[in-house]
Amino acid sequence: MQPLARRQFLGRSATGFLGAASAWVMPWAVAANAATGMCDESIDPGKADLIYRSRAPRNGEPPLDKLVESWITPTPQFYIRSHGPNPQISDDFRVSIEGLVERPQEFTVQQLLEKFPASSCTCTVGCAGLRRYEFNKMKKVGGVQWEEGPIGNAVWSGIRLSDVLKHVGLKAGAKHVWFDGADAVPEGDHTIPFGGSVPLSKMQDEDKKMPGVLLATHINGQPLPPDHGFPIRTVVPGYIGARSVKWLQKIVVSEASSPNHYVADAYKMVQTGAAIEWDEAPPIYRYIVNAALCSAEHKDGEIHLKGFALPSGYKDCSITRVEISTDSGKSWSNATLGKEAANFCWQLWTATVTITNPESDICVRATDSLGNLMPETVPWNPKGYLYNAWHRVSAKSI
Repeated sequence: MQPLARRQFLGRSATGFLGAASAWVMPWAVAANAATGMCDESIDPGKADLIYRSRAPRNGEPPLDKLVESWITPTPQFYIRSHGPNPQISDDFRVSIEGLVERPQEFTVQQLLEKFPASSCTCTVGCAGLRRYEFNKMKKVGGVQWEEGPIGNAVWSGIRLSDVLKHVGLKAGAKHVWFDGADAVPEGDHTIPFGGSVPLSKMQDEDKKMPGVLLATHINGQPLPPDHGFPIRTVVPGYIGARSVKWLQKIVVSEASSPNHYVADAYKMVQTGAAIEWDEAPPIYRYIVNAALCSAEHKDGEIHLKGFALPSGYKDCSITRVEISTDSGKSWSNATLGKEAANFCWQLWTATVTITNPESDICVRATDSLGNLMPETVPWNPKGYLYNAWHRVSAKSI
């Protein structure tokens, strides 16, 4: 294996995952007792091979060759994104549902699992700051300096938010659903919970296989690890990872989107950073088409490439083409798409190339079924969100 620039191909080999059904019948109390009390100072041994961009709070992404070994991302290779320390989870942890509902209630996680039908889905969760480091080539940008790894595709299990909302009943005027996490994120001289928000109409994306929003208690057939939101989190198919709130403790139904900092002020696309622009910009919801080259192996005089491609986050949108250029974008050839594909999921791809000019760049671009094509360049933005220009890797580096 020849390394690409800016990364080390390190880490354990990918492992298989247990089927969701086998862990779903595990008594919740057993899993809860095993994880209760885990806090930020306890490093999950299964995540020791992540490349940490920060340790407090923990933010790590996997080595890229490990990322694309499997369509389902093994939990130890799934990226971690936290804005503050992991919260202490008590034995009596509860989730409240309030706001524009007929019957405000609160439940323990065990009560939720017993009262509502089990549901599961496979979907990709990725950070809005994916490939943020590339913005720094244009102009300095703050935030976690993510490369191509803060993304993963997993089997999530839990219950549907829509079932819970039907149970509590919605009042007139209900248009948005807020999510507050149990984490305390430092903000100036005080702390705030990390929060998310989705339009109530997101539930219209639902079908028998895919929930609009899942209240997830399991990943890849096992209870959520503390770093991934134990005991319960939201998973919002098609939306950026910031809307999938970990350590979920409060659900609020409202007529407007959440006033939480991470909805009202952060995770917006702006160009100048002027106050009026922040106020007028809507929150980022759906992810956009993207792709990356993740590994390169030399064999018999050829180079075998692997990577991922992500379609736009709309129902029934899929990757239709991934193209590779070995001459800095002058000419293109089609990569081979992996056989595994599903709604709101990435697609893996492979290609075999030869390099005739080591001074050139290898470029990758993807097109989805809505006709969205990765552009050659994208304008800089001060938060470093949604970078999806052609992915370029120097031919010399491989």
